[in-house]
Amino acid sequence: MDIYETVLILKPVLSDPEVAEFVEKTKQAIAADGGELLAQELWGRRKLTHMIGKNREGVYVFFKYKAAAGLLKKLSHSFSISGSIMREMTVLAQDRKLREKKKKPKLKAAAAGAQV
Repeated sequence: MDIYETVLILKPVLSDPEVAEFVEKTKQAIAADGGELLAQELWGRRKLTHMIGKNREGVYVFFKYKAAAGLLKKLSHSFSISGSIMREMTVLAQDRKLREKKKKPKLKAAAAGAQV
């Protein structure tokens, strides 16, 4: 399972209870397919840098979760058909310690080759 981060921009016409309901449904969808929610933040209503449709602001929601690729496809599909999402972006997140471990062997191998 990989760790993913998803940022959603919801339509500004949604009320706070509707946003909370959407967040809860998304959390349930992640848990239902074997994913594990690591973090969830409601960044709130913010002004957009450019208009999306006829909207100048949106409600930002952030999720960080462990999931298999199959769950990622299901979430992406449900986000695309949802009428309350203006934009969605999901990226593969890597732990900083894991990235450093991956880089160190390459550096040692390069240094060993230079000494020979």
